[in-house]
Amino acid sequence: MTFSPIFLQKSKKIVSYPDALQHMQEYTQKIYEKKQPEYLWFLEHSPLYTAGNSAKEHDLINPQHYPTFYTNRGGQWTYHGPGQRVIYIMMDLREDHQAFPPRDIHAFVNAIEDWISLSLKQFNIQAEKRKDRIGLWVIDPITNKEEKIAALGIKLSRWISCHGIALNVLPNLEDYSGIIPCGLPEYGVSSMHKLGVHCSLDEVDQVLCQQWQKIFPHPLIKKQIFID
Repeated sequence: MTFSPIFLQKSKKIVSYPDALQHMQEYTQKIYEKKQPEYLWFLEHSPLYTAGNSAKEHDLINPQHYPTFYTNRGGQWTYHGPGQRVIYIMMDLREDHQAFPPRDIHAFVNAIEDWISLSLKQFNIQAEKRKDRIGLWVIDPITNKEEKIAALGIKLSRWISCHGIALNVLPNLEDYSGIIPCGLPEYGVSSMHKLGVHCSLDEVDQVLCQQWQKIFPHPLIKKQIFID
């Protein structure tokens, strides 16, 4: 069986969050109407906090007075900022993707987490899933405590996905002090840099694209869609 390609775009400049939301809304409508292929968007945002549909007001502290945005994605509060690889995933879950059956959100999320975990493994980082927590988790080598290295928040509209993954490569982890990440005060936040992997976003992107093909049968085609 031959699977249709998925467009891949990497924005070189910082993308404003409102612009990203508008673009995702417009593009997912085109996917729904079968007017555009599925789409992965690699980007960075300036420092900000976003609330998912389960976010609690008391989990926002924000001493930095960063912009805050309320979204319709799943999850609670999270942080976005430079040095973090944000990947917005716009896919049609009405279709067969081999890695997960149609209209199976849990299998879809599982496949996305497997993709990120497999990619981190190439950098000798053991990132694991947890049944009771979304995202990917690592063990801090000094404290031996679990910390989140990648957050996941997905929104489905008529079985078209948007939002996606935020992978901490080398962000300023002090910025997480403005929130209780994902409403879990007992867990910390990590990054590839904190774990001793001093790589660039470009290097991470290359590995992500390579490992994509090990999970999903769809080839990636680089194409500029959003003009930034």
